[in-house]
Amino acid sequence: MAGRGRDLEADQRHAAPGAGPSRRGTYRGEAGGPGARCLDPVARVRSDSRSARIQALVVEQAARRGARVGVVDVCTAAVAALPVGGAGLSAMSRTTTSHPLCSTDDISEQLEELQLTLGEGPCVDAFTQGSAILTPDLLTGATQDRWPVFADAALEAGARAVFALPLQIGAISPGVLDLYADVPTMLDAEELADALAFADLATLLLLDTRIDETGAPTGGPLPDRGFEDLGGYRPEIDQATGILTVQLGVGIDEAFVRLRAYAYTQGRRLAEVAADVVAHRLRFSPDAEPRPTDEET
Repeated sequence: MAGRGRDLEADQRHAAPGAGPSRRGTYRGEAGGPGARCLDPVARVRSDSRSARIQALVVEQAARRGARVGVVDVCTAAVAALPVGGAGLSAMSRTTTSHPLCSTDDISEQLEELQLTLGEGPCVDAFTQGSAILTPDLLTGATQDRWPVFADAALEAGARAVFALPLQIGAISPGVLDLYADVPTMLDAEELADALAFADLATLLLLDTRIDETGAPTGGPLPDRGFEDLGGYRPEIDQATGILTVQLGVGIDEAFVRLRAYAYTQGRRLAEVAADVVAHRLRFSPDAEPRPTDEET
């Protein structure tokens, strides 16, 4: 699954006195402030049965909308399945402007805008560190110190717990999935594993969408394709991006932007262009437009 190599950073924070138990999920934590720990292996591994179950939940949400499956359905399904009150997803990049893509309610919309505007928060840290940032209670002193402006603004917006999950395929990270709860909340190992599976699926859907020059989905129709087919292209997208770092002499983020931009200008799917790069049917040059070649392996 996507993000297999990522480490998980869990901020275990004790609920503020008088906060009471979470209405959603189970809250755990050690008194005395934050502490990072390694999560149980079940939180790291998403089995085929888990993936199939998550996919079915997302497809069900799309069917209710009467539309093709998209990242908005991932957000909606995650809220229905997990002990959270809302979800938001932002497209993020180190080389271009980051921006929100979708949110399930007003609070999640505010959280996405706040973090990208302020340049701080779980979403920003999850993207830069490439690891999940789990914040069970924004009211703790350690959280206030870590994100002094965002923490207060998020609390005022109505959030109490925030969980940020980076969208990743190998070295590529196109965005972050954010979940929030309005009470102190802790995801248990099974819930976290489900959350990561939702993030994995969001990654596949985001990469499979035609992207315009600003990075926003165009909403253009794409051929129907099963999730299994999408998953099969993940290694090629990652490998093609790596090839472009050599051909163009740029970093991984810039290489991915170039790959994505070419797919858009040609009206082709990202996975198809990646396959051509890997098979040496298409070569990129720092001084010229990408050109087809006769070489194939």
